[in-house]
Amino acid sequence: MSAEKILVALSGGVDSAVAALLLHRQGFDIECAYMKTWMNEEGINVLKHCPWQQEIKDARSVCEKIGVPFAVVNLIDAYRQRVVEYMIHGYAEGVTPNPDVLCNREMKFGIFLDYARKRGFSAVATGHYARRRENADGTVSLLEGVDPNKDQSYFLALMRPEQARAARFPVGHLTKPQLREIAREADLPVAQKKDSQGICFLGKIRIQDFLAHHIAENPGEIVTADGRVVGAHKGLHNFTLGQRHGLNVPSNTDHKAYVVVAKDTALNRLIVAFDGPEAPGLWASAFRVHSLSWITAPIAAESVVHIRPRYRDPKVPARFIPVGENEAVVECERPQRAIAAGQICAFYDGETLLGGGVFGDPAP
Repeated sequence: MSAEKILVALSGGVDSAVAALLLHRQGFDIECAYMKTWMNEEGINVLKHCPWQQEIKDARSVCEKIGVPFAVVNLIDAYRQRVVEYMIHGYAEGVTPNPDVLCNREMKFGIFLDYARKRGFSAVATGHYARRRENADGTVSLLEGVDPNKDQSYFLALMRPEQARAARFPVGHLTKPQLREIAREADLPVAQKKDSQGICFLGKIRIQDFLAHHIAENPGEIVTADGRVVGAHKGLHNFTLGQRHGLNVPSNTDHKAYVVVAKDTALNRLIVAFDGPEAPGLWASAFRVHSLSWITAPIAAESVVHIRPRYRDPKVPARFIPVGENEAVVECERPQRAIAAGQICAFYDGETLLGGGVFGDPAP
């Protein structure tokens, strides 16, 4: 039987480079491609440091070292429509979207997977720190990466079953130090390259700077929970629940800092309170979650699960209560701080990623 044909999504970083190297060593028929998803084609000076040119150069040099074909795939239009506009619309509507999670579902294992299949590939591989398991019943499960400091299963929470079947995660069984050592031993050109930070396409650019070019300023008042005006803002889209920095509101005589506890979109007011466990609206135990997506089978009845409300947050025991089509209430075992509408909630059973959804408002 001929080897499985896999298209590796190279980012220009060390993780996807080692993913390609390992698959090549294992005898798979691989080719690599860089997904070109963003460029400074609109004359937005804030993106003048967009690193895509160097990323393409690094990705090509990795393929030359390994000895596999390389291509650049232009997905700019699809990315703008499916990820960038989703993010801009979310912030404009007052929620906190997660473009990195959507990018995996809509781009890497959506548009890019379609591109691969049309060219005879059966699967797409990435450098995510996650694992894939084929089950006896024909389903596929996704699991956390073995390195707890690098596990990226959270970012796969909205993937669909057919996408999980076509996904490959060659580095999920490695720790970051182990991966770096493999890259050094193989003399990969990116072996010492630092990891990228920030939103997938913005890199080092501040999200507020990017949004300033897409969402008009809409000044309003900053008020305390009891209605006292303490400052002014330039637009609610610049803030999220739990934010302390950038408020330009002085602390009180006890040096307590203000924190965002709500947005009043009807009156265009930003609501703040002194940070702490008593801040109204900052902590909650029950949340509505909508737009549910499952890796294998949906949870159809009330169940006990673990949730991860943010990428770096620890998993929390919770009760999952279906309340309608594609919607549920999640009751956490302990209160959670600053869970903003629009963020992604990932569901787990042990180390197995069950799926995810989008946080709405706290449940009554």
